[in-house]
Amino acid sequence: MNIHEYQAKEILKSFGVAIQEGKVARTPKEAVDQAKALTSETGTEWYVVKAQIHAGGRGKGVVKETGSHGVVLAKGIDKVEEIAKGILGGVLVTKQTGETGKKVNQVLVAQDVYYPGESATAEFYMSVLLNRQTGRNVIMYSTEGGMDIETVAEKTPHLIFKEEIDPKVGIQAFQARKIAFNLGLSGKAFKEMIKFVTALYSAYVGTDSSLFEINPVLKTSDDRIIAVDAKVNLDDNALFRHPSYAELRDITEEDPAEVEAGKHDLNFIKLEGNVGCMVNGAGLAMATMDIIKLSGGDPANFLDVGGAANAKTVEAGFRIILQDPNVKAILLNIFGGIVRCDRVAAGVVEAYKSIGEINIPVIVRLQGTNAEEGKELIDNSGLKVHSAITLQEAANLVKEVMA
Repeated sequence: MNIHEYQAKEILKSFGVAIQEGKVARTPKEAVDQAKALTSETGTEWYVVKAQIHAGGRGKGVVKETGSHGVVLAKGIDKVEEIAKGILGGVLVTKQTGETGKKVNQVLVAQDVYYPGESATAEFYMSVLLNRQTGRNVIMYSTEGGMDIETVAEKTPHLIFKEEIDPKVGIQAFQARKIAFNLGLSGKAFKEMIKFVTALYSAYVGTDSSLFEINPVLKTSDDRIIAVDAKVNLDDNALFRHPSYAELRDITEEDPAEVEAGKHDLNFIKLEGNVGCMVNGAGLAMATMDIIKLSGGDPANFLDVGGAANAKTVEAGFRIILQDPNVKAILLNIFGGIVRCDRVAAGVVEAYKSIGEINIPVIVRLQGTNAEEGKELIDNSGLKVHSAITLQEAANLVKEVMA
């Protein structure tokens, strides 16, 4: 589960990670009030107004309606309201959002930590994630903070360092010192980085996260080490242990189809293709997408209805897939292990009756328990549904209807 920058920073701060202080606002007037409160707490007189959306590249992104960037420096409290007006309510387009962009419903008014007039600062990149090949957590870091890490990896890979940590023993003091040393730090900044890295790793483990990314980590002019930005991805499977974190979910930032699928306990991921697929089982879903590609189409989604597919889940799956105007055909691929194929077939018939006429070809491939009976139900239903038993038959039908 993705969360906003301001939420991520609150979590980091609770684990002792030093952050760029800030306050969230949802109106231009509230942004001014938050700036005043920030001044009284931190003494800052310059502010950074940051759009809060679930996407990176906000600083280079542009608000469609106003032309404002998603991250803007306000040189004085009198500039905050004007800047907030240029961001709030607009659609911010970044490299990660695509041309559709995302609407900005809130901004983070943060202290400017670059201390105008002073230049003794440095920016670093740091993230914590799991190396699935080794089964260990890894801290990835670089002296090239503030840049896209992909660009750094491509052009200057020698500037990316990795420190693997055994989750059974946790981060060791020598590892934190090694990271500070590789970043070229000394004196107070060296000690502060050790504290920062140790606290960051504790936050990653303590929140059951799948990703912590801080870009940039800033060394200030007085040698403090703070997180200026923060991207945190919480592991959905561990949210039952962190009910307060589950409340941080912002469904306005998520794809509406994926939100709707979640209400029906369906695993759904929208893709960019033209053939919708509905499958029971993640492995079979991957194979189904391969079939679609081999037949000349492109998968429009990943949709796993689970092992207990019935009329309601099939109907919900159809409705979700049909929301995508790019879908030109639907392939329903069911293996009857736990679930009987004739029961799924009956569900397809009921779903058709409930939804009404479906104006695109639907291919139903049934295999396993009562597959023949299921195919017979489909064939005798009078519906415009193509039925198949084997993968090859399904692939041929996809190719035929897409021709």
